[in-house]
Amino acid sequence: MTARRAVLLLPLLAGCSVLPNRPYQEAQRFSLAPERPGRAAAPRNAPVLLVRSLRGAPGLEGRGLRSLTADGEVVTAYWQEWVAPPADAAEEALRRWLAASGRFAAVTLPGSRLRADLVLEGELIRLQAEPAAGRATAALSVLLLSEPQMGPGEARILAQFTAEGNAPLSSGLDPRTPGPEAAAAISAALGAAFARVEERLGGATPRAPAAPPRPPPGRRAPAS
Repeated sequence: MTARRAVLLLPLLAGCSVLPNRPYQEAQRFSLAPERPGRAAAPRNAPVLLVRSLRGAPGLEGRGLRSLTADGEVVTAYWQEWVAPPADAAEEALRRWLAASGRFAAVTLPGSRLRADLVLEGELIRLQAEPAAGRATAALSVLLLSEPQMGPGEARILAQFTAEGNAPLSSGLDPRTPGPEAAAAISAALGAAFARVEERLGGATPRAPAAPPRPPPGRRAPAS
């Protein structure tokens, strides 16, 4: 190839570059793990709760942070993401939250050999920043079932509800690059939704039977 032909080909080669025309963005990863403030002790004979896999609604399968723009468009920041898929992270965090609530003797996962009295099924239906509204929001759809304890039988529905939570967020954030502040607010909103789940479960679960009073010292308990 002559020097003249090489010079003529340089502009063509430059136009065929496969390099991206956007600057490289290093991924930012955030933890989605709200913790319950404080841990309560479970009473005697408290039920055992099985939390089945928490599903993610369509659009919540990816790890990117989701935001709602002022005109109602949902956008995802693909280089700002959760460490794990949000439904998986929320499921693990919900187990820890309910285990710390003091309402259950144990909170188990599928495959546990411990027999469950109650079963919780759910779906993560919203998890996003909404800068224009000055908030982050989270919502779960929850179904609570009672497990038959003796022999075959059908589970009975005890409660079905939606638990929502909000947390304040700066209205000046760019919804396309929400960043750490939005991730923290979203996690706080999920914690608020968990608190609502705990509250609703407290009203739906049967109370553990009270223990019989102990007889005074030196006296025998009356025969039944």
